[in-house]
Amino acid sequence: MSTELTGVIAEHIRAINSFDVDAAVATFADDAYVNDNRREFSGIDSIRRWVEKEMVGDSVTIDVTEVIDHYGDTIVRGRYDGTFDKSNLPAELILSNYFSVRDGKIVSLVVIFNQPAGY
Repeated sequence: MSTELTGVIAEHIRAINSFDVDAAVATFADDAYVNDNRREFSGIDSIRRWVEKEMVGDSVTIDVTEVIDHYGDTIVRGRYDGTFDKSNLPAELILSNYFSVRDGKIVSLVVIFNQPAGY
């Protein structure tokens, strides 16, 4: 297990943790998409609104706990905190972030609250 981030994904996490909308949005390709909690945000304008409202607006921080390279995609697990509604969420919220990067930009990001499989 590694927790070392590099490149545009490191820039993205740093920008989110610094509440820097412009820097966070700059990590995405113009035609990227984000799927957060089964809601899809397509294109840079939609992603900007998501970053402004739900990441920076809710003072979200991500404490990276695990980084996995999976055939060129990167899975980042992190402890999330912020001022968002935490109703029905565990005290320690760990979310999995599935990043795809092309030409130095994030082209897709899927954020999932995974549950143990049970077997």
